[in-house]
Parts: sequence; structure tokens; C-alpha cells
Amino acid sequence: MEKKYYTTIGLEIHAELKTNTKMFCSCKNDPDEETPNKNICPVCMAHPGTLPVVNKKAVESVIKVGLALGSNIADFTEFDRKNYFYPDIPKGYQISQFKYPIVFGGRLVGMDLTRIHLEEDTANNKHYESASGGYSLIDFNRAGVPLMELVTEAHTFENPDDAAKAASIFAKEYQLILWYLGASEANMEKGEMRVEANVSVSPDKDKKWTAYVEVKNLNSFRTVEKAIKYEVERMIDLFETGRESEIVKETRGWDDGKQKTFSQRKKESSQDYRYFPDPDITKFKLHEIFNIEELKKSLPELPSEMRARYKNDFGIKEEDIEVYINDPILGTWFENVAKIIPVADKLKIASNFITSDYLGLKKTNLGVQLPKVENFAELVSLFTENKISSRVAKDILAMIVLNDESPLKIATEKDLLQKNDTGAIKTIAEKVVLENPEVVATYKGGKENAIMSLVGKIIKESNGSANPKIVIEILKDLLK
Repeated sequence: MEKKYYTTIGLEIHAELKTNTKMFCSCKNDPDEETPNKNICPVCMAHPGTLPVVNKKAVESVIKVGLALGSNIADFTEFDRKNYFYPDIPKGYQISQFKYPIVFGGRLVGMDLTRIHLEEDTANNKHYESASGGYSLIDFNRAGVPLMELVTEAHTFENPDDAAKAASIFAKEYQLILWYLGASEANMEKGEMRVEANVSVSPDKDKKWTAYVEVKNLNSFRTVEKAIKYEVERMIDLFETGRESEIVKETRGWDDGKQKTFSQRKKESSQDYRYFPDPDITKFKLHEIFNIEELKKSLPELPSEMRARYKNDFGIKEEDIEVYINDPILGTWFENVAKIIPVADKLKIASNFITSDYLGLKKTNLGVQLPKVENFAELVSLFTENKISSRVAKDILAMIVLNDESPLKIATEKDLLQKNDTGAIKTIAEKVVLENPEVVATYKGGKENAIMSLVGKIIKESNGSANPKIVIEILKDLLK
């Protein structure tokens, strides 16, 4: 019998907050600044004698995130010095939080949270190759940017695929919440949101393996899944070959080219960082500084609430709902469409045109724009009332997303309105039947589906205007 292993994961997610200025100084917080070392000052460069001043907006953003996650907001909080030397830390320590974070507890998509705390981001190391072996430069624009860190509890899974998927789902939903709150752009490609996965494997469900690996700076949801699966397989292989002693507590990186993790350094403990309260920053009583209840009331509709409302009010597919939740502009536009087309069946058709056809057009043409709500609603009505065919509806949609005008006007001018004139359709049908004797023979030989080939040809001959139902009736009569 194959031996079973249990996977335990915990996540640490860093997100740069969307504030005007940095965490402890008045320098501009601009993730898109391309000129190196432009947004710096004596405070974020740690010149002697400078003192940090806490960014109140950043603290408020962390509180709002905590409220959105159903977490507890601490009454007392303080900032600590996390001591370690690295070129991207100008002070020789990072201002962070250790014992008293701003937020603790909470839950999101099935995973419990430990804490959310606030700290300052590090500078950006840029590495270059040269004939002499390469060199590194440091851009301090990012140094001191407000950085929020969320830490989850450890969760055990019987299947590594389930563990990897759970981590990816959690990170995606967290990113959505940051977007909806306006707390962070959370662009993973730019490093504005960075996921770290703590992974361990054990042959005993009730006894976690003490040595775990932290895989750092995973910059996409797909990479999160791949890294976790790779680590689980690597650790299981060590167990199976009797080398479990080689599973050590360490930090590992992900090599996207080789699709594998690699060892970076042994994992530090909190003692290594010699945390102590920062003497230059005052302590805070958050419930005295902020009106927590008012902040809670100010929260926008969150993704989970929107899913429930869309399902209840519109009855559309879950896949479509996710499209609108991930694209709030498109979601708002759809809601305006729903005000004009309140009928559930028509709304489902409308949503299908949006998520399949409109988004398909947008992928292939950057000039595609959402048409006026009234024009799109008119298009849906023309189709659901059998005044235009499905093919014509798609063609007109492709026109109005580039040149927004009335679909009825287009259909009338181009003679695309569906024809119910049986005489005209019969004339076309007789011509098509004469031109396709092989298809007719196949149909009469018992393969009734062959008639659809003739239907398609007749609709094409009519420029898409022939009513398919009438076409089928006429054909069956002709082919008796």
C-alpha cells in the first residue's frame, strides 16, 4: 500500500499600500517612477538625526483590510526594529511590528488568519552582468513605502494539489479585496504583492514536521501552485529515500526557467532579528485614534457580497459572475444593462454576449470599447425577439463596439433583419437543394442531422436573415 503524506501550508503575503507618501516620511510613493533614487529624503535614507513620522492613512488602510476580513482590530499597537544588515536596508534595521500587530484573527475562503501588520518596504536591488563578472546597484525609491504583511495559520491537506489550489484561491481573493478597498494596486508583476509559502510534509496527520521551507517572492498565482507542488514532491522524495534529515528549515527561491526551487539560506528565527520597540515612534491606542465602527460602515461591497447579490438578482452563471467581479468597470456596465433588461432569460443571453463575444473581440482589437447600454440592450432584444439571427447579432456587436450606433438601424440598412417570408426562403431552399444532391441523399438515407448543412447554406445565401425555424420547416417539406 502506498504511503500517505500530509501537506501543511501557511502563507505570508506582502502588499504595498496605495498612499500618496511613504510610511515614515513625506517622499512620494510612486511605484511607476523610473528615475532611480528620485523619491528619497534624509528620513528614508536613514541620515543621522532624522526621525520617522507614521503615515496615518497607511494605518487606516490596514484597519479597513482587517475589518473586511472579519478580523479583530487591536486597541494597542507599536512599531519595532527588526535588525538585520543587507544593502537594501539603509538603517541597518527595518521598522516593522512584532508583538503587537494592528490586526489579528479573521478568515478568508476557508483559511484562518494569524495577523496583519505594517512595516516599511526595502530598496530595490538591481543586478547587472558585465565582462568583469557583474555588479549591483540600489534604487531607494521603494525604500520606506508602506508594506502590509498578512500571515495565515498553518493548514493541513491530505492532497498536495488541494494545498496548492487553496493557496492560489486565497491569494486571488485577497488581491480582489485589496482592489475593492483601494488599499493596494497589488500588481504581482510589479512586485506590489508578493506571496511567500511555508511548506512542510509529514507522514503523520496529527504530527507536523518541524522543519518547514519558506519559498519567497512568488510573483503569480500559477507560480504559487507550482512552487508548493514542487516542494511537496521534493520532500516526499527525501522521505521515500530515507533522507528526511535533509529536510531543513530554510528559505528557498523559485527558478521559473528550471521550474524548481533552490536553497537561499537557513531560516532565521525571531531571536536572530533582535526585535525591540522603536524608541523614536510613539505607542498607539487605535480605538481612540480611529472610529472603528465608522470605518466598518464605510467599507464598499466586497467580492463575496457581490457574488451573492449577482446570483440572487441576475441568475447568471458563476463563471460570468467571476468575470464581472474581476473587472468592476465591466460589472457596473452589466448592472446598467440589467436595469433595461430585467428579464432573467434575456439577462443570461446578454451576459453570454458580453463574456464570450465582447471579451473575445477585445482580445483581438485594442480599439474595442463598451457600447452604450441602450444600444447593447437593443441588440439583445432584436435577438431574443427573433428579429435577427445569432450570427447577425454577433456581427452587429462587432460593429457597435467600434462605431457605437443603433443595432436596429444597422440591421435595417444592411437588410439583416430576419425574414419570415416563406416564399422568398422557399426559393432559396429549392436552389440549395438542387446544388447539394449528396447532402440530400445522406439525409434521405437516414442521417437526419445532415439537414443542418443545408440550413447553414440557406442562411448564408440570405445573408443571415432567414429564420432558421422556418428554414427547417421548409426543407423538411421539400425533402419528403
